[in-house]
Amino acid sequence: MRELELKYGCNPNQKPARIFMEEGELPIQVLNGKPGYINFLDALNSWQLVKELKEATGLPAAASFKHVSPAGAAVGTPLSDVEKKIYFAEGMELSPIACAYVRARGADRLCSYGDWAALSDVCDAATARYLALEVSDGVIAPGYTDEALEILKTKRKGGYNVVQIDPDYVPREVEHKDVFGVTFEQGRNNFAINESLLNNIVTDNKELPDNAKRDMLVALITLKYTQSNSVCYVKDGQAIGVGAGQQSRIHCTRLAGSKADNWLLRQHPKVLDLQFVDGIRRPDRDNAIDVYISDEYEDVLAEGVWQNTFQVKPEVLTLEEKKAWIATQSGVTVGSDAFFPFGDNVERARKSGVRYIVQPGGSIRDDHVIATCNKYGIVMAFTGMRLFHH
Repeated sequence: MRELELKYGCNPNQKPARIFMEEGELPIQVLNGKPGYINFLDALNSWQLVKELKEATGLPAAASFKHVSPAGAAVGTPLSDVEKKIYFAEGMELSPIACAYVRARGADRLCSYGDWAALSDVCDAATARYLALEVSDGVIAPGYTDEALEILKTKRKGGYNVVQIDPDYVPREVEHKDVFGVTFEQGRNNFAINESLLNNIVTDNKELPDNAKRDMLVALITLKYTQSNSVCYVKDGQAIGVGAGQQSRIHCTRLAGSKADNWLLRQHPKVLDLQFVDGIRRPDRDNAIDVYISDEYEDVLAEGVWQNTFQVKPEVLTLEEKKAWIATQSGVTVGSDAFFPFGDNVERARKSGVRYIVQPGGSIRDDHVIATCNKYGIVMAFTGMRLFHH
């Protein structure tokens, strides 16, 4: 098949719409549903991310995409009991690829609502069972077991989008894109991200353990497929905060940092002890937790809205408690798709437990950025390679 007609483009008024190949066959098959224009943008971008992440780390990888940027990405390491609880995966049998998706989805569950999932490996029944519980638009993978496909076909009243991609497909070296009737052409970004990119450590502290190297790779490959400007925080092989599409680098760092802080706050004992009403939907739980850890929760308590969500009135998680809990975070890695122009990015990142930084370097103020890292004992590597994506 060389062409697939779509219902419409980005918006219902944008017709006609299709995906097609000028030469050869499409590298994808639609096994279920009717994916749209934005679905395929998410699918093809997310597939590249997980494919490269597995190649770089040797581990199964998954991503959770929304509007052509990852809400989360992760490799398939086992989940702790706390992680299983905050990702609503308690009591479930999880394969390595299922662990990867649960982690990717768990990075920012609020933003992952209605996501597009990408899997580096064949989708098995364990992954399909978890996907079946979540609000999601579709999934792309190199294959599906028979059991997994049957599970996914029951989702969204049988309309869940399931796309299979040829893992051996190699795109053309030159890309084209039309904007306002003008065609842009560029070489495809085939830059390989691997550990050899991490050798230029520019700070006094040069201790870079293997787990930090892995997390740097996760950050960089995630950024390669995130709308720029972008910054990514990573912990234990999992993106825990992605700041995408901001015009200012510091706003990227703040946005991603606030998401990383929220990820940690979900693990606070008071959050883990929340008693929800019976039968509450997973998205409603996510929303309730997000409100509970926000600064507006005391207003919500005063309005009595808690009775619709919790069995008993929760004790307020105070600002002091939140600050104290976030201060316990450590060992976090942050990556940036372009250089940090000022040390303020380092100052913000360290407040979320950042110990390792990877960025291209090349700012006229590199010396100030390096000095700020040295002030806090942070390890920073310069890659020399910008990763803008538009």
